[in-house]
Amino acid sequence: MARISKKRKEALAKIDSSKTYTLTEACSLVKEVSTTKFDASVDVCVRLGVDPRKANQMVRGTVALPHGTGKDVRVLVLCTPDKEEEAKAAGADHVGLDEFIDKIKGGWTDIDVIITCLLYTSDAADEEDSVDLGGRRII
Repeated sequence: MARISKKRKEALAKIDSSKTYTLTEACSLVKEVSTTKFDASVDVCVRLGVDPRKANQMVRGTVALPHGTGKDVRVLVLCTPDKEEEAKAAGADHVGLDEFIDKIKGGWTDIDVIITCLLYTSDAADEEDSVDLGGRRII
């Protein structure tokens, strides 16, 4: 049989298995007994009292987290100089045209979303028809 570590014994001593905890108590208790140095995940089991074999009692759904998933999306807007202020006001991280096309050609991929505000004119045709972005092609 496996040995129980000191930290596990301390955690088990703080938990009363006969008691039913409220959600706030359970959350604070999980934070208190956690021994990890990273943000660990928690599984929540809820007894709903439904029969999953019956079609009208199936439980499925999604949850939108209040603060999102925590990932910051970096946005690049490729636009003409007259639209740069509008793109910055809309929240774009990087705004420009020629210098960013050259950076992308050089291998720069530090962006998540690219928005282009170019009309296909003779000026844009003189630039480059398409740019290769690490397997993704921007036309």
